[in-house]
Amino acid sequence: QVQLQEAGPGLVKPSQTLSLTCTVSGDSITANYYAWNWIRQPPGKGLQWMGAINQHGSNYFSPSLKRRASISRDTSKNQFSLQLSSVTPEDTAVYYCARDDLHVGGFDYWGQGTQVTVSS
Repeated sequence: QVQLQEAGPGLVKPSQTLSLTCTVSGDSITANYYAWNWIRQPPGKGLQWMGAINQHGSNYFSPSLKRRASISRDTSKNQFSLQLSSVTPEDTAVYYCARDDLHVGGFDYWGQGTQVTVSS
């Protein structure tokens, strides 16, 4: 069974860089036909897709976050990570990592989510 687990600081100061890591078990992040995503949900709002990294290591980002976001991976640890620079209180959200099954489309496995608050 595929499992994803987010990890990172719960509190980040404005203007700093937020870094989160997703550890994947039960599947390889280099497997064909899957992409590995970051999605967030600000308080009182809907889910917002942030970006993804595919099996080849190529990145894709939401246009609104492209200038501040990056996604990297460590294949030896089967992890992928999000970095979001110059954070503001508007970046406060629950952050999720999720697998996108490119065969059929859609996110089929999710992490439990981690709360990140941006505050001084």
